Amino acid sequence: MELKLPLVILCLCALAITSTEAAIPRCCIKTKKFISPKILVRVQRWYMQHGSDACDIPALVLHVKDLRTPVCAHPKVEAFLNHLHRRREKIMQKRAF
Repeated sequence: MELKLPLVILCLCALAITSTEAAIPRCCIKTKKFISPKILVRVQRWYMQHGSDACDIPALVLHVKDLRTPVCAHPKVEAFLNHLHRRREKIMQKRAF
C-alpha cells in the first residue's frame, strides 16, 4: 500500500518528461574530422547540429545504414556528402532511361 503512491508519482513524472520538451536533448559532444569513405557511402540522412542551441558545438549528425547510433562529423563533411548525393542522383537518373 505504501509503495503505490511513490510508484504513481514516479510514473507521472516520467510521463510528464517524455510528453513535453523537458527531455534532455541528444547532442554530439565531439566530432570526427576523418570518416571512412565506406561509412560516408552508407549515410542515409544527415542534419546539422548548431552550436547555439542546447548543444555546445556545431556538428553534422550522420545516420548510417546498419549503425544504431549516429556518427558525429565535422561540419565540413557536409560539402562532400552533398557532392556524393548529387552524384548518386545522376547515376540513378541514367539508370532510369
